Amino acid sequence: MHMSSNIKMLEIESNIMGQAIFIHPTLIWDQEMAVLVDTGYPGQREQFLKSFDPYNIPPEFLRKIIITHHDIDHIGSLPAFVSESPQKIEVLANALEKPHIQGEKGLLKLTEEALAKIDMLPEQWRNSLKPILLNPPNEKVDKIVTDEEELPYCGGIIVINTPGHTPGHISLYHKQSKTLIAGDALIVENGQLLGPDPEHTMNMDLALQSLKKFTTFDIETVICYHGGLYNVNVNKRITELTLS
Repeated sequence: MHMSSNIKMLEIESNIMGQAIFIHPTLIWDQEMAVLVDTGYPGQREQFLKSFDPYNIPPEFLRKIIITHHDIDHIGSLPAFVSESPQKIEVLANALEKPHIQGEKGLLKLTEEALAKIDMLPEQWRNSLKPILLNPPNEKVDKIVTDEEELPYCGGIIVINTPGHTPGHISLYHKQSKTLIAGDALIVENGQLLGPDPEHTMNMDLALQSLKKFTTFDIETVICYHGGLYNVNVNKRITELTLS
């Protein structure tokens, strides 16, 4: 599937409780810097950096990281990127997500019910998963981004507040390539673009309402963190999702 030369969907493999799954962060760059959207699970920084190689993006070119929301699969390697990079990396996020990213508050989805389910897992998985969720990685947020703000990076990136999956979830629109970086506001499953996953969405009604914001943009390609890339009559498909 074709994409603009200065924006690429990454494919990062993870092994979660014995299953191989893939996440799809986004890398955007120009002649001055690179911007990464989301950072995967803990311990994946080196895997990310290797995924930059086909595009000849050196690690020191990365200057900005935008976090769509504070779930562990989006913030996991953020502290490693910031602390292990010789250059300053600015971290950007929504104000409602900031205290969770910085560790001032815990993961919102780590409820008593969720903990009870974790306690029912086999010991090996329980012992590896529970400590990370109870003490998730944290890192300072340098800049708060707001709805409809245009970030002057790499051809222009527009912030779209899309609450529902989490209260401060954001999506992004890359103007130059007409690409929507949906985060977890949309998913791709069996080749189809779908709304947010109900199982992992905190407020499904609000999340579905948020999809209406996408209809104001001219979108040629969608990158979904879970499921990957979709580029077949995108605007038409998003309109269908808002009516369903």
